[in-house]
Amino acid sequence: MTGVERIHNILKRKPVDRIGVFEHFWGDTLKKWQEEGHIGPDENLIDHFGFDMELCWPFNLVADLDFVPEVVEETEETILIRDGNGALLRRHKLHDSTPEHVDFLVKDRRGWEEYIKPLLKPDPRRINFEAYRKAKKHAQEHNRFFAWSGVNVFECIHPVCGHEHMLVGMALDPEWVKDMVDTYATLIIELQEILFSQEGYPDGIWYYEDMGFKLKPFMSPAMYREIIQPGHKKTIEYAKSHNLPVIMHSCGYVEPLVPGMIEAGIDCLQVIEVKAGMDLIKLYKDYGDVLSFMGGIDVRVLYTNDKRLIDQELEAKIPIVKGKYGYVLHSDHSIPNTVNYETYRYFVEKGLELGTY
Repeated sequence: MTGVERIHNILKRKPVDRIGVFEHFWGDTLKKWQEEGHIGPDENLIDHFGFDMELCWPFNLVADLDFVPEVVEETEETILIRDGNGALLRRHKLHDSTPEHVDFLVKDRRGWEEYIKPLLKPDPRRINFEAYRKAKKHAQEHNRFFAWSGVNVFECIHPVCGHEHMLVGMALDPEWVKDMVDTYATLIIELQEILFSQEGYPDGIWYYEDMGFKLKPFMSPAMYREIIQPGHKKTIEYAKSHNLPVIMHSCGYVEPLVPGMIEAGIDCLQVIEVKAGMDLIKLYKDYGDVLSFMGGIDVRVLYTNDKRLIDQELEAKIPIVKGKYGYVLHSDHSIPNTVNYETYRYFVEKGLELGTY
């Protein structure tokens, strides 16, 4: 089967020749493996490992497109930047990491309505048409499943006001957060309509929504259904109206939210983070008839570079979760540069060996 055929079937839980395979990597990892001579200087990891999928993230949803990021403070190791959302974010310069949230211009409804909402227009400058066009063509040439990728409403909002103000707002001023949800859901759809009418449709949609942390989601299932789910339903219904399956990524512990995510229409849950408390086997047993899965393989096992431990992790999960044809091999996060090239190649080969029907 081709990657396109395989992933389409996996998302519908229909028979395939083997499980799918895809992965995310930290940027440092490619650099290290290139320096070691494993990957060519002009080669990408998707081609090198023959993955079944390819993604393109073509949208810029920062509020002020004309704002030039301002360096507020810089040290040998970090840089503090104010961005076009009015957010102060500190990033590491020496390695990839999630930025530290330092401060936000928007802390309440007034800030949102004054500084951000008026700027959120479906401006074509928000769309990287060329990147989408090239990625789509490359995927088609290699018979890969091609997905438009980008953030959904939760991941649009917290860069504007931070998790703390967002979550307090969900409790104390839910109508404000509902307005942000609907505004971003509408903007995403309007931009997708512009892009797809000009460059054609992808094979599917991939949304990033990090809605959990360790052992807890950021919100209750009831709060998810009331405030966030309407945005998910709106964006996913648009995708389904064009026969596009939807994969939703979420780091952290989101198991209590999964029923609501299924109601919203997702076809596949990714990344199923073990160290946050997620359990791939339990999810498979509870929802495997109606939901496909990607990930759930503890990346910390790969950190050890121990093939015996990798065998144990894969053998405990792959023979079970491949049972209903709805699984794609992926770590439960991203591959860092502490994982050796030989280790990752072994991981893929062993996973596909166990995952072949």
